[in-house]
Amino acid sequence: MKVKIVNHSKHPLPSYSTLLSAGMDIRANLESPVTLASGARTLVPTGLYIALPQGYEAQIRPRSGLALKKGITLLNTPGTIDADYRGEIGIIVANLSQEDFVINDGERIAQMVIARYETVEWEACNELDDTERGAGGFGHTGKN
Repeated sequence: MKVKIVNHSKHPLPSYSTLLSAGMDIRANLESPVTLASGARTLVPTGLYIALPQGYEAQIRPRSGLALKKGITLLNTPGTIDADYRGEIGIIVANLSQEDFVINDGERIAQMVIARYETVEWEACNELDDTERGAGGFGHTGKN
């Protein structure tokens, strides 16, 4: 699939780390380092603008290494970039650790997965068909 992208950053285009990777690394595009205090959040610019085809979204997800090693995650995860959005991709980064975290220019801060989606047309009804699970949820499935 080809996707149009404008790169106003100083960094390479998003890319897959391995042949079978689902997500492409997204880099911070900063004039100077940003210090993110413990418990704080910030919007990190990327300098990237994309035009997805109809029926596709870009999902922005945390990087597992940053989450495990540094306590850095993303809010609104996965974030969705709609096919009709043409603004700069911004990454909402949160520091869940007890220490400040410095985000440097060019640092890989997120990953982007392109996914197909369906548009729903609701069919109103008065009841739903029954299933083995029924209304069980929030840890109630599979219990006797």
